[in-house]
Amino acid sequence: MMNPVTEFENFLKLSIHCGTIVKAETFTKAKNPSYKIWVDFGEIGIKQSSAQITKHYKTEDLIGTQVLGLINIPPRNIAGFISEFLLLGLEDEDGGIVLIKPDKLVPNGNILK
Repeated sequence: MMNPVTEFENFLKLSIHCGTIVKAETFTKAKNPSYKIWVDFGEIGIKQSSAQITKHYKTEDLIGTQVLGLINIPPRNIAGFISEFLLLGLEDEDGGIVLIKPDKLVPNGNILK
């Protein structure tokens, strides 16, 4: 299902940046199976997020992976953990989340254009 048509200016309000995962651990207090993820967004700094990506990824395999994150959203408290950005992914046919990531190395902090 497609969302209603919106103005291009609304897209420009989103701050989607590339960063590298520097730390990942199992989030045992989360209601649904999740990881705590820390991403280095370059000059923006390291931000943390909770992500339900356990179906296709192991914590140790995520370290060093470049990902995209929406960083200009308000923080959310998820089971006592402050999630500072939204890690971006797509749902596959099995209901797992597949991360959106660049296919070539780019500098941390680069913004989606």
